Amino acid sequence: MDFYKRADLVMKKVPEGRVVSYGQIALLCGVPGNARQAGYALRTGKAGQTTAYRVVNVQGYLSGAGAFETCDMQRLLLEKEGIRVLWTEKGWKVDMKTFGWKNTLEDAEELRREFERLGV
Repeated sequence: MDFYKRADLVMKKVPEGRVVSYGQIALLCGVPGNARQAGYALRTGKAGQTTAYRVVNVQGYLSGAGAFETCDMQRLLLEKEGIRVLWTEKGWKVDMKTFGWKNTLEDAEELRREFERLGV
C-alpha cells in the first residue's frame, strides 16, 4: 500500500467549500488512527499537489499554518471558497458540522476500487 498516493486521491475527492480532518484522510486511506501520517504527507508534499489548505484538525481548528507561505494563507484560501472561519480563544476554527466533508460509504467504496485499480 502506498499511503501517500492514496492520500493524494482522497484529497482530490474533497469538494470545494468543504474541509476534511487528518483522521478522516487516514481512515479513507485504509489506516484509521494514522492522522499524524496524513499530516506528514501533506506538510512534506509526499501526497502530491493537493489542496492541503482544506485539511483541519478533528475539532475544526486550522493547524497547518507552518506549511503555508504566510500564517493566514490557509484561512484566506478557505474563505475564498466560502468557508466561514471564526476566531476563538484557541485559534481559527471552521464549523465541521457546516463545512466538514460528509463523505458517504459510496465515496469510500469508490476510493477503495480506485486504490485497487491503481495498485496503491
